Amino acid sequence: MASKPTKTKPVAKVSRRSAIDEDMWEELEETLLAADFGPDITDELIEVMRANVAKFGTTDPDDFIRLLREAIEDRLNKFDTTLKLSERPAVILVVGVNGVGKTTTIGKVAKYISNAGKSVVVGAADTFRAAAVDQLATWAERAGVDVVKPQMEGQDPSAVAYQTIEWAINKGTEIVIIDTAGRLQTKSGLMDELSKIRRVIEKQAPVSEVLLVLDATTGQNGLSQAEAFLEHAGVTGLVLTKLDGSAKGGFVLAVQERTGIPVKLVGNGEGINDLMGFTPHAFAAQLVG
Repeated sequence: MASKPTKTKPVAKVSRRSAIDEDMWEELEETLLAADFGPDITDELIEVMRANVAKFGTTDPDDFIRLLREAIEDRLNKFDTTLKLSERPAVILVVGVNGVGKTTTIGKVAKYISNAGKSVVVGAADTFRAAAVDQLATWAERAGVDVVKPQMEGQDPSAVAYQTIEWAINKGTEIVIIDTAGRLQTKSGLMDELSKIRRVIEKQAPVSEVLLVLDATTGQNGLSQAEAFLEHAGVTGLVLTKLDGSAKGGFVLAVQERTGIPVKLVGNGEGINDLMGFTPHAFAAQLVG
């Protein structure tokens, strides 16, 4: 499924100077660090930039900005950001710790896919949190898609997942999105539950994507919280929420390179349509200017 251009507030602006001098290199380092690229990636980008400036013999600050944009885009292009949704039904399992906006993100993902002309049903399999089912149903209604709810309070999550897949097969619905719990009594309990849901789903249809929702504003802390999901849940893609003016865009590159998992979708607002596909070229251009 093709990605739409990603929009984000530029946060890594380097001022236009009259010459490429040591002050400009110092400013570049400060700017990249402030934009949350992290010290390692910042050093590597500066090394690449020094090599390219020397290689092309450029003295034009506008060329400097262009080379920086290309260097960032090259790093981002190492990852395939395309959603893999060719199966029918294509099943998306959505995971993440409580508090990252997982349930609302599912509504936005449903709307994003629905806007591409695909039929969608969401399954409310986070049965451990009382408000999760009603919250998901509200967002499904906003997205204009169907929802399968538990048939009884406290129903086994894997049973809800099974019923959702069954519903999709019977109705001919193209895309299934399954919500999951973000927290149980123990980490091992949560991972066992996710494994069970996946086994039940795969008796009926393959799991096309496992999307991990991360709050971009928590930076490295968000990654630490998500380590169990990255290790045990078979994550295939990341969804970054709250990537707006308060988040620092370099986090996108850092999160991909640290996890080895591509960012596939980004949210930059609270509205139902504020979720977009991640496009390296557009993101790099808007990040740097």
